[in-house]
Amino acid sequence: MLRELKSFYKKSGRGHLPWRKTKDPYKILVSELMLQQTQVSRVVPKYESFLKKFPDFKTLAKAPLIDVLKEWQGLGYNRRAKFLHQTAKILTGEYKGKFPKEVSEIEKLPGIGHYTARAVSTFAFNTSEVFIETNIRTVFTHFYFPTKKIVSDKEILLLVERDLQKSKMEPRDFYAALMDYGSHLKANGVRINNKSKHYAKQSKFEGSARQKRAALLRDALRVGASEKELEKLLHS
Repeated sequence: MLRELKSFYKKSGRGHLPWRKTKDPYKILVSELMLQQTQVSRVVPKYESFLKKFPDFKTLAKAPLIDVLKEWQGLGYNRRAKFLHQTAKILTGEYKGKFPKEVSEIEKLPGIGHYTARAVSTFAFNTSEVFIETNIRTVFTHFYFPTKKIVSDKEILLLVERDLQKSKMEPRDFYAALMDYGSHLKANGVRINNKSKHYAKQSKFEGSARQKRAALLRDALRVGASEKELEKLLHS
């Protein structure tokens, strides 16, 4: 697998993606939160627009929540914007503007879970973390479990840790290659959802409570709702 992975990454890696051109933990965190359950093609223009308006944690922390949410519109899952805003305030206050390097510290920040903390640490600081997401899961299931009916993330993570060491690649390149190759496999019809013990199908947006909340939030942003009203909508 590693030979094919390296070959693909060298020829077809997505180094053009804007978040691949930075080691700034702020910009990487923005990309990771935006990419959660959102297609890359939708994220790129929003990412560039968001960073133009809020280029760093300090600028974001000073901005009113309503401005942050307005800039986030079109990505969905608006709580992510609120978590990012809260994180900016914490970092500029308690952390004196310095982003923590330790995964255990990153996980203490609002809305940042196991995967996001490790992804940001890896891509910003090139640390040898072990983590998994949908594209990584696709690659390892496709190559190492072609006939197994149900595959757990625990099984895959052991192989991720092993291959990270065997590859002799920089950690950030190893994971970027996996994500690019996984996206390539899925685009070419490889489907492993029915094999993953941890796969959960995303619920439909049309007619859902999420759609109704999104409509209410758009109305609130249009009329200039207060931060208290916006917080209430985000928690409804």
